[in-house]
Amino acid sequence: MSFSYEKIRSSHDLKCPDNFNFGFDIISDKYGKSEKTALIAIQKSTKKVQKISYKELNENSSKFANALKNFGIKKKDNILVILPRIPEWYYCILGCSKVGAVAIPCTKMLKAKDIEYRAKKSNAKVIISTSESSSEINKIKDNCKSLKYKILVKDKKDDWYNYDEICKKSDVNFGRDMVPPTKSNDLMLIYFTSGSTAMPKMVERDQSYAFSHIITQKYWQDLKSTDIHWTLTDTGWAKAAWGLLYPPLLAGCTIILYDNDGFDLDEHLEIIKKHKVTTFCAPPTIYRLMAQSNLANFEVSSLRHCFSAGEPLNPEAMRSWKNATGCDVYDGYGQTETINIIANFPGMKIKKGSMGRPCPGFEIEIIDNQANILEINQIGNIGIKITDPYPPGLFRGYYQDQKKTSEVFKNGWYFTGDTATKDKDGYFWFVGRSDDIITSSGYRISPFEVESVLLEHPYIVEAAVVAKPDKVRGEIVAAFIVLGKNYNGNRKLKLEIQEFVKNNTAPYKYPREIIFTKNLPKTISGKIRRIDLRNKIIKI
Repeated sequence: MSFSYEKIRSSHDLKCPDNFNFGFDIISDKYGKSEKTALIAIQKSTKKVQKISYKELNENSSKFANALKNFGIKKKDNILVILPRIPEWYYCILGCSKVGAVAIPCTKMLKAKDIEYRAKKSNAKVIISTSESSSEINKIKDNCKSLKYKILVKDKKDDWYNYDEICKKSDVNFGRDMVPPTKSNDLMLIYFTSGSTAMPKMVERDQSYAFSHIITQKYWQDLKSTDIHWTLTDTGWAKAAWGLLYPPLLAGCTIILYDNDGFDLDEHLEIIKKHKVTTFCAPPTIYRLMAQSNLANFEVSSLRHCFSAGEPLNPEAMRSWKNATGCDVYDGYGQTETINIIANFPGMKIKKGSMGRPCPGFEIEIIDNQANILEINQIGNIGIKITDPYPPGLFRGYYQDQKKTSEVFKNGWYFTGDTATKDKDGYFWFVGRSDDIITSSGYRISPFEVESVLLEHPYIVEAAVVAKPDKVRGEIVAAFIVLGKNYNGNRKLKLEIQEFVKNNTAPYKYPREIIFTKNLPKTISGKIRRIDLRNKIIKI
């Protein structure tokens, strides 16, 4: 059957039930008695592999829900969850959902001041962590008056409740009749965005958000109940909700959960081979690293569908992976504030470097700052029109922050803060954050475009492009470049790289200034802190 984008959009009909609760409707009611494997949990340190069924997932999340209820935790109470990729992360998130409490997933990389900010900002009553984060939490616990309970997973410490002990005392049954009813618009999650220019904002996610990820699952990830799925992500980011939590559980597939630090190429390829991973999601950097290795020694033929999100997907990474495995990489776009809203659908023609086309349920356009729709190939804001019914999975505001909310909801549109172009075929092409666009001698230049070309150079491992003020041109393109370990930066290489860019894209985009650096400044979530680079380039 031939692919028809128009037919997919016209036939789409998705309405979240009014009383939807992901923990009950999906985990308990749909899969609660299933012996099928939900999680394959792999520990790097011990090499231990643990398989958890959907039935166990339901029972263990119910035990935790009962433990929370025994503490007096109720609907709308906020709970910080600072856990690595271990099964208990699922039990806590899903247990909170059943109670109606609000889970706030956080990365284990947070330091004391980061945790204090989040605990105070959210008025969290409970904090859950492993011993890895407990020392940081202990530094600030007395400053956070709202914190009543500290729960430690796996280990025991004074002044902490032990997770296993409180769950052991709890029943495996937890029903809807034990808590106040949940509405689909009731708050379920809060994510702290990793701001590069300001303190993180709190993004509200309700129960309907989980349901709306059916769109992510169906039109981008193509997840089936028969799939063995693996997404590389930290549990503290919204990408975990996309790749480890809601879409794969909605599909009823098996999820790989690898508790490791860093990236070991051989280990990851061995996991794909051993567990016959069929669907895989990773950032472009990982695809590039994998593709550049000798895959002849590894069996990756089980892979049927690969996709990427979290950062723009460079055409070079797509080509490398395709050449090495035969699999295309399907790019997708969304934010902490949304589900997957633009995607390359399975079966759709891929234009390398494009994010794809809008998902069903959304009216998305390129708009100017007054919300006027721009012409084809013009750079503008990616905007989501506020329609009736409301766009599925789109947040409704930042938690207790009307000022920030009003800055992004304007004139009947949600402004994503990202810029792009749309071509004549309706494909969207990422340009950058709204404040990242470079204007040089009247040309508007996308940092992402220049970075994509730079990353095709065989010596370059990472690249970040920013604007540098210039008296003649207004701004010029400046590139911070990380070279491979066997290469040294010098004037000759700078000239070679400049010529390389001129020969592979419009010459006006080439970086007039190149700075070789050992690493790039990044946020906790791994996003490049361009504000730091802009401040640095001014001083050079």
